[in-house]
Amino acid sequence: MPSQPRPTRSLRALYLGTGLPPSVKALGATSFFQDVASEMVYPLLPAFLAALGGGPLVLGAMESIAEGLLAILKGAAGRWSDRLGRRKPFVSAGYGLSALTRPFLALAGAAWQVVALRGVDRVAKGLRTAPRDALIAGAVEPERRAYAFSFHQGLDHLGAAVGPLAAAAVLYFAPGRVRLVFALATIPAVIGWLTVQIFTREPDTAASASGASAGAAPTAKPAAASLPRALWLPLLAFLLFSLGNASDAFLLLRAANAGLDATGLALLWSGFHVVKWLASAPAGRLADRLGPKPQILAGWAVYAIVYAGFAFVTGVPALLVWFALYAVYYGLTEGAQRALVVRLAGKDVGLGSSLGAFHLATGLGTFAASLLFGVLWQEISPAAAFLTGAGLAAAGAALLLLARDSSAAPATA
Repeated sequence: MPSQPRPTRSLRALYLGTGLPPSVKALGATSFFQDVASEMVYPLLPAFLAALGGGPLVLGAMESIAEGLLAILKGAAGRWSDRLGRRKPFVSAGYGLSALTRPFLALAGAAWQVVALRGVDRVAKGLRTAPRDALIAGAVEPERRAYAFSFHQGLDHLGAAVGPLAAAAVLYFAPGRVRLVFALATIPAVIGWLTVQIFTREPDTAASASGASAGAAPTAKPAAASLPRALWLPLLAFLLFSLGNASDAFLLLRAANAGLDATGLALLWSGFHVVKWLASAPAGRLADRLGPKPQILAGWAVYAIVYAGFAFVTGVPALLVWFALYAVYYGLTEGAQRALVVRLAGKDVGLGSSLGAFHLATGLGTFAASLLFGVLWQEISPAAAFLTGAGLAAAGAALLLLARDSSAAPATA
């Protein structure tokens, strides 16, 4: 019957981004390669840092420094790209700088060097994130933005799934050679940079500072003073939620404490990102139909429940369940949050500046969260740290619930 293959074709189209502009697909491919490189390194970083003399407090300090730099650069780069009227130079520079850090990490001989290189990598991500999101937002019609963001994030997560598998393969054939993994991570990082250099195109009008359309004329107006009132309370809610959203490095440390070795951590991290990839595109489509705010609230509720679960988890099987649910939280919220910010920003503020304000708010919260989490973990207990994160997530959801949502009407796409 002709109706039988339709779901398969529809599902394939959903994950292939059928109907999305080539620029969105190219940026997704770039993120795929970059995250292969990043996630070859990231699951192994907490244990590598500990082997060089850095404990939970140093890990928290490293992630706080990294997220602080990331937050500042995300906000600034968004505004700079509005003023310049171009996004690609920031995106290209960000991916290139990240690629440069990989071989140096393989040579690191002290904890402070790892902290410094992590900081440089976050500077690179800060340069590219808001301008890249603005390119995506400006390339698609409003009723497809959540899907476009989620499709991009899905490829990002798919790369993050491949990265740990590559690391696990290297460790299988070269047991214990973590530095070799870091060195080999340079290869996909360079491929990612070449992808954005060669295949990403930016029409002169694509760098519009107006959220209205991809063809609007750019403006040099600074955006910080002109963010609409409708955006401020959601930004405050994002900040409050992020205060409880510590680095995922602590989840990997929790998994290591539960008994997983380096190979197990790499495989866990890969499976975690597979679930995130599977959840992203369908969740983006759903947010476009129902409106992003209800989906964000549902995702934050899942987050609070998961963090409460991590507070008391002991065995590996339960740990795997909580990681899977945590991946669903990402799928529910990543595209929806960006779509909500762009829709609330209206026409009076540049896309880069409004998205930069969002990334600044979440980044500042995460900056404080990782340091707070590390202190609570080391001075009180891991359970106290996770329960604090769950409580702050619930408080952020309550504040967002109070925010006026001009985008609540479902899209007609």
